[in-house]
Amino acid sequence: MLYVVATPIGNLSDMSPRAIETLKKVSLICAEDTRVTRKLTTHFGIDTPLVSCHQHNEKSRGEEITERMLSENIDVAVVTDAGTPAISDPGTEIVRLAAQKGIPVVAVAGPTAFAAAVSVSGFDFSSFTFYGFLPRENKELKEKLLEIGRKSEGAIFHESPHRVKNLVAAIGEYLPGTRLSVSCDLTKLHELTLRGTPDEILAALQANEKSEKGEYCLVADLRGVLLPEEKPQVAASLEARLFDLLLADLSMRDAVEELVSQGEKKNAVKAAALRVKGMLGE
Repeated sequence: MLYVVATPIGNLSDMSPRAIETLKKVSLICAEDTRVTRKLTTHFGIDTPLVSCHQHNEKSRGEEITERMLSENIDVAVVTDAGTPAISDPGTEIVRLAAQKGIPVVAVAGPTAFAAAVSVSGFDFSSFTFYGFLPRENKELKEKLLEIGRKSEGAIFHESPHRVKNLVAAIGEYLPGTRLSVSCDLTKLHELTLRGTPDEILAALQANEKSEKGEYCLVADLRGVLLPEEKPQVAASLEARLFDLLLADLSMRDAVEELVSQGEKKNAVKAAALRVKGMLGE
């Protein structure tokens, strides 16, 4: 049996009796970071052996562990540093391998940051989508946010303390009308949740000297977002589009500038303009 065990995201009192019992009875615990998990197991008097299983070795370690489970007929638990494995954390690969090999996989449910963040947001969603960490590059981030804004009522994001201001600012720029609930240090002594517009949240983060500490979970209510309709892709050739603009009484120069402003490559448009002039006998 492979047990997927949720562990506290901050407050050790959230460790369930079932999770403690499970970690005590299995033969091995696969941990994201054995040093972090050792503190947890020591606190609860758990002496089960630990082995590392993280994003860099999960595939090979997963093969090794699942084969051992079959050959030795042992039960194993998988945990991460905090929260539920396989949700923006390692665990997916070993679960997949176990399931493929016919090993029963059982969830030992418990804390997970995004569920806690939604519960304190005050937003009443009929549906929402969990996206985890978004792209870091500004161009990719913009494209992803616009995609999210067009298809989701509510969206949940994780972000690091050093990048949260950038993400909040990007949401405000690309998804106007968004309402946010931003939580940090959930279940910990200094748990904080900020609610408001992106501009209000950003101002609060900038005023907080400790804003670059702790992990963040953002809940975005996108039901008030108004985005321009996506322009349909134009299948017509550059030459045909130039003809249309000329028929609309634009000069060739202005027609070229218009297509360039629409995102077409300048050299390609100029070449098309020369071909059009040839067709017109100029």
